Amino acid sequence: MRLSTKAQYAVRAMVSLSLHSTEGPVSLRDIAGREGLSLTYLEQLFVKLRRGKIVTSVRGPGGGYQLARSAGAIRVDQIIDSVEESLVPVSCLEQKNGCSCDEQCVTHTVWYGLGERIRNFLGSITLEDLTTEAKAKLQNVEH
Repeated sequence: MRLSTKAQYAVRAMVSLSLHSTEGPVSLRDIAGREGLSLTYLEQLFVKLRRGKIVTSVRGPGGGYQLARSAGAIRVDQIIDSVEESLVPVSCLEQKNGCSCDEQCVTHTVWYGLGERIRNFLGSITLEDLTTEAKAKLQNVEH
């Protein structure tokens, strides 16, 4: 299973926002520059993150984005869900009524179990965890 760049970039951008939001809202231009990401692409992701109530926007001079709640209350699975990225390992699990062949499919429980483990793993990691890890890495680079 491979997550798209949409999910990867959203998580990276959220870590950058969390790291640099101590002095107020952070502009997407700053995040794009720090992370080497397309500003246009980030704008699209942040519209979804705002709709998902992960970030809030602040208009005007000195405006930008800030976390909608504490970094400890934002989980990685929520970020990925906000940008509409599927966390299921096989396409048949995405169907609203479940897999059309679950009664016949002998591997259904394997894929379902894998999907649950992925979601539980990503749900166990908070933005605060990633921000703490990023701070430690930055301190190691500076020394």
